[in-house]
Amino acid sequence: MPRLTARFWVDAYLARLRFQDIPAFVTAHGDDTAGAVLVKLNTLDGQACAFQRSFDLMTGDRKWVELLAGEDVAVEASIAKQRSFDRDLWVIEVEDRAGRHLLDEPGLD
Repeated sequence: MPRLTARFWVDAYLARLRFQDIPAFVTAHGDDTAGAVLVKLNTLDGQACAFQRSFDLMTGDRKWVELLAGEDVAVEASIAKQRSFDRDLWVIEVEDRAGRHLLDEPGLD
């Protein structure tokens, strides 16, 4: 099954968030074609979590899993470390006090 380019997926994700009035920003622009994507959820209370797409070898499915959660500063430091060795990485920051990120919705896997 063909995969969407990273840029196409990011644009579609940002549009879906805008439709739900959830602010989100590209904080690191990765490779348009094949860059991996990290989503940072900032709940605006000093806490955050980062999500990455994972491949399930047993089922062949792709799903979003929580990479790290905790203080915003610690999550940001972890993302910066990953960016230091993966310049193709996209980082999307979602800001929502209710913790909505929409990654569990159909079509975003």
